[in-house]
Amino acid sequence: MTSNAPALPRTVVLGSTSRYRRELLSRLNLPFEVAAPEVDETPQPGEAPRKLALRLALAKARAVAARHPEAVVIGSDQVADLAGQALGKPGEHARAVQQLRQMRGQTVVFQTALAVVCLATGFEQVDLAPVRVRFRDLSDEEIEHYLQTEKPYDCAGSAKSEGLGIALLDAIENDDPTALVGLPLIRTARMLRAAGVKLL
Repeated sequence: MTSNAPALPRTVVLGSTSRYRRELLSRLNLPFEVAAPEVDETPQPGEAPRKLALRLALAKARAVAARHPEAVVIGSDQVADLAGQALGKPGEHARAVQQLRQMRGQTVVFQTALAVVCLATGFEQVDLAPVRVRFRDLSDEEIEHYLQTEKPYDCAGSAKSEGLGIALLDAIENDDPTALVGLPLIRTARMLRAAGVKLL
């Protein structure tokens, strides 16, 4: 016997412990849960920044989906790409200083990758939202003041553009305004709709 009852809406799970991604996803006014992906983020030898971001976003989504097979799971990762060199989260002050000194006067591409997975339906999509960022020729004093004020040690490339970090920059070029903060919401909404999640 076939039931004509509509399918129940699936739980959405954000596979990330990032407070920035939680805040961004909440803008879609969509109930969601949060789960830590627990994925090794070590780059593979010779791995390009964009490939690293794509691989990790998908690995995070798959890892969480394995524990929540009925849910629609979102995974994301961001890597700062400085002429092919991957810059991740600095973790501490000295490393952040080093990163910002490397980036001053340079154009950096922030490779923000997004993956949406649902094991129950076999749905899997992955996409990339690159953001080109041109940094000012920063003085050591400006770098120090910024770091002491924002402490952006959990941000890829030490860049926290939604705060004082915007003063580090000359220009931002992208097609998904929230990508630089860590979750490209235009792509997220598109992929969630494709996975069967109703947003509006």
